[in-house]
Amino acid sequence: MQKATEVLDEMARRVGELMQSSPVRDMEKNAKAVLSAGLSRLDLVTREEFDVQADVLIRTREQLAQLEARVAALEAQLKTN
Repeated sequence: MQKATEVLDEMARRVGELMQSSPVRDMEKNAKAVLSAGLSRLDLVTREEFDVQADVLIRTREQLAQLEARVAALEAQLKTN
């Protein structure tokens, strides 16, 4: 029984070695490099940066609405005086 296990282990090791040195592995590495280079040329932001900017925009819109309301109130006061 020990012999069969050793043979299977050796076969698994050899298949693993073949997979590491196969052209498929090289193609995968090349595809990743090409994709990475292509994406690096695009003007992309991370999800975290996007979320931060979305929060900033929400706060800015809220402040703008408050300022618009204050300006409208001040204009109304000027008209009554």
